[in-house]
Amino acid sequence: MDNTMYVGLSRQMILRRELDVVANNIANADTVGFKVESLMSRVEPRRLVGDSPVAQPVKFALDSGVARDFGQGTLQQTSAPLDVAIEGQGFFKVRTPAGERYTRDGRFSTDSTGRLVTKAGQPVLDDSGSEIVLDPEKGEPTISRDGVISQGILRVGKLGAYRFDSLSALEKTGDGLFRNTSNQQPQAATAALLHQGMTEASNVQPIQEITRMIEVTRAYESVSNMMDQTAQLDRKSIQRLGQVN
Repeated sequence: MDNTMYVGLSRQMILRRELDVVANNIANADTVGFKVESLMSRVEPRRLVGDSPVAQPVKFALDSGVARDFGQGTLQQTSAPLDVAIEGQGFFKVRTPAGERYTRDGRFSTDSTGRLVTKAGQPVLDDSGSEIVLDPEKGEPTISRDGVISQGILRVGKLGAYRFDSLSALEKTGDGLFRNTSNQQPQAATAALLHQGMTEASNVQPIQEITRMIEVTRAYESVSNMMDQTAQLDRKSIQRLGQVN
């Protein structure tokens, strides 16, 4: 296969992957706490089998992973007493069957035992890593800006907000949850403010993502046209050689 075709195919693979990432951003434009993602790519020179030692390496486009923008999303009023949004850096900690996870999705409720849980029923943890239990007979809870949960004059607990020195330690595991993949220990997000009765919207900018989708689609078509033209030139060259013989 011609080197142009190899390079074109590598570029098409990157563009298809990028299209998937952009489409996922658009699909999650209304998902609470979702963080916009972008594909990282790099160019890597490689020698093809059979190349002359003096031949210049062919530069391929390669996938370097997905980058995530943890920038603040807009805070939206819900007036639900157990909805909580984080303003600033920080994550809620929840307990799952697979271990502790972190999230920005503060749409909480209580289960049959009074535990504060996520939409998926996973217990939300306080600042000491313990579960938070509310008493339905003691009225609607209030949550202060620093996370203290009270029912009347009784302090129930303090909602934990945690930050990481390096957000690269977090790996997305689905359902708005992140896993700590490093030995880095999360710290208390003392600068973060918690807002009761609000949720954090996705930080996706739909118009920008739609524009990017159009750009990626056009780039894919351009590479496809280039590869078609290269293939046509190869066929014509072979036909002419056949006619000479």
